[in-house]
Amino acid sequence: MKRIISLLILTIIIVACGTKRTKVDQLEKTVATAQQIKKEIEIPKSSAVQLAADVSFLASDELKGRDTGSKGIARAATYIQNRFIDLEIAPYQGDYMDNFNVRDTDAFNVVGMIPGTDGDLKNEIVVIGAHYDHIGIMKAVAGDSIANGANDNATGTAAVMAIADHLKKIDFNRRTVVFALFSAEEKGLLGSKHLAKRMKDSGENVVAMINFEMIGTPMVDRPYLAYLTGHDGSNMANVFNKANDQLIVTGKLDQAAQFGLFKRSDNYPFFTKFKVPAQTFCTFDFTNFDHYHKVGDEMSEVNSQHMAQVVDAVMPGVLEVVNGNRLKLVSNE
Repeated sequence: MKRIISLLILTIIIVACGTKRTKVDQLEKTVATAQQIKKEIEIPKSSAVQLAADVSFLASDELKGRDTGSKGIARAATYIQNRFIDLEIAPYQGDYMDNFNVRDTDAFNVVGMIPGTDGDLKNEIVVIGAHYDHIGIMKAVAGDSIANGANDNATGTAAVMAIADHLKKIDFNRRTVVFALFSAEEKGLLGSKHLAKRMKDSGENVVAMINFEMIGTPMVDRPYLAYLTGHDGSNMANVFNKANDQLIVTGKLDQAAQFGLFKRSDNYPFFTKFKVPAQTFCTFDFTNFDHYHKVGDEMSEVNSQHMAQVVDAVMPGVLEVVNGNRLKLVSNE
């Protein structure tokens, strides 16, 4: 009789555990592609108001252009860290601040993460990044000497935080996702070089890097929303376009190759260290923004509704990259 009761209790426990399987456990067995994910998961809509608030703070005169090593960039880093804390994004390797040195000056990337859920894929890392520094104080124009860096690159920084918010709410990422906001990009990609080397030296398995740069203004007369640097170097553009059936997310801009933009943003150190797809989304098309590295790069020049559209457009592709088949290199650029 005792044995029958014990078996009955065990059966009840097993059934109860089965009914309490989490959403992640269920999705792990059924979701393989972005199209399936879209059926199972409602992707949150981006808030243009929050994006504008993030850009406005980072590009405010009080931060004095966020030059690396300045008090302004220290305030920017604290702001980003606090946003990660509010979003319940964990610090990377125990600390949000990734410290390094630039010409005897203390500098720091701000890095958060969401651990992966899949037994095998959680050891693969997708880095999503942007630089949050700018060039600081420059020669005054009409009494204004602050290079605020709203489009360059408070917009990319705000986009990364929005994506982190979405992924945290969705609560489904088989791979580990690292959110990296880089300092000293304007001094030669020094922050991303530091973090890429640190991750390589510690044996991290980075399988893709998705970067955002200057997404604050819509492109002019293009059928796609944003261009992708190093467009032909991997299948990233195809994956993002296939994942979103509402519009053409990304395309190829000839000027990007002409000016070597693939090698001029924070994607590039991850490409050189890990030899994986590592590319940048951008909407600056050389005709739609006149304030690059000028004092006029202020919040008034940024279209936060467009920024929200960019984030929403890339989210299905982001989900595909962190949950589906690995991206593939096609050729080196």
